[in-house]
Amino acid sequence: MNILLLGSGGREHALAWKLKQSPKVERLFVAPGNAGTARIAENQSFKPTDFETVKQFCLAFNVNMVVVGPEEPLVRGIYDFFQNDTALQRIPVIGPSYEGAQLEGSKDFAKAFMQRHNIPTASYKTFTSATLNEAFAYLDTLTPPYVLKADGLAAGKGVLIINDIEEAKQELHEVLDGRFGEAGNKVVIEAFLKGIECSVFVLTDGDNYHILPVAKDYKRMGEGDTGPNTGGMGAVSPVSFADKTFMDKVEQRIVIPTIEGLKAEKIVYKGFIFLGLINVEGEPFVIEYNCRMGDPETEVVLPRICNDLVTLFEAVALGTLDNHTIIEDPHAAVTVVLASGGYPGAYEKGFPINGLDKPSLKDAIVFHAATRSDASGVYTDGGRVLSVSGLGCDVQHAQQRAYEVMGEISFAKMYYRKDIGFDL
Repeated sequence: MNILLLGSGGREHALAWKLKQSPKVERLFVAPGNAGTARIAENQSFKPTDFETVKQFCLAFNVNMVVVGPEEPLVRGIYDFFQNDTALQRIPVIGPSYEGAQLEGSKDFAKAFMQRHNIPTASYKTFTSATLNEAFAYLDTLTPPYVLKADGLAAGKGVLIINDIEEAKQELHEVLDGRFGEAGNKVVIEAFLKGIECSVFVLTDGDNYHILPVAKDYKRMGEGDTGPNTGGMGAVSPVSFADKTFMDKVEQRIVIPTIEGLKAEKIVYKGFIFLGLINVEGEPFVIEYNCRMGDPETEVVLPRICNDLVTLFEAVALGTLDNHTIIEDPHAAVTVVLASGGYPGAYEKGFPINGLDKPSLKDAIVFHAATRSDASGVYTDGGRVLSVSGLGCDVQHAQQRAYEVMGEISFAKMYYRKDIGFDL
């Protein structure tokens, strides 16, 4: 079969790597892809949000399945675009409907959904510029730190955690005044939850579901979880504190009510649900939903799934996921992100990347994120450049392998955290 994968980051390279292992795949296209996907698939230059071009490509190249990596095409309704076009209806899209994608596209929608279905999450209220004074009054009732969330998609920058009340009020005013554009037209203010976070991924066909290997990512730029938030500087799977007792609570209190809630509200959902969770003294709470796999968690989750991913996606499309069982590799995985110096602030790009073809790299997986290539080599092309995933019998051995392999790679002003997974 011919598959079109939309996206260009480390998540998409990991998905392409896993899809390519299936004997069912004849041609794998990635739009727009990166230097890593170019090595194993056929990159295309169009944008994932250019639905009309996506349509014409699918028809011209007899695409049999579309796999959506990032959130923006889903939040813009690519699933509905295919369903509402008679020429495209036969092509399954792995990803939720427009309404289902609002679990990520609107923080207010997600919090209200959780409230309706008694899913544990922090208490909250939503405000607009017209209710700014009420928002200030609500902040005064909370204890620091104060959590402000832009309602819409804000490129990973829309969540602010602030300790000072006056600073929180000023930041709130700036967000509602347009700092994040339309994404900040509404702001969710919620109570701060103290605990340790983990990422739980669910694959669902709308009726049935499977929980995938649990991961933990590291958002802060600096060692010891210091510095500014980023898109993620590394990830680990499995997660020691997500034991059977904890995961039973997650399934009963969060996963099942989420799936049943979507069904009750007649929201079509065929794809991944990301649960950003926090463990508060052994009790799970939802911090956020995403409507797709996370990055860099995908780079540790997919290497730990032994199933044929195409077969699972076919089951999602057909509604037969209950006929399959997820087979987990017992090995641990640790991925470390190599970033451009200055990220997540200003950074330079276009530096040549050295060491990608050394023989020792064959013992680990190097996933490309922001890279490009030409006849002369591979170059940096963004903030998070590469993810190096090491596998081992436990987290410690996986760490060692990831950091050993990273020692083979270099580019100007390269930065990475040296403590990914050490807290576990």
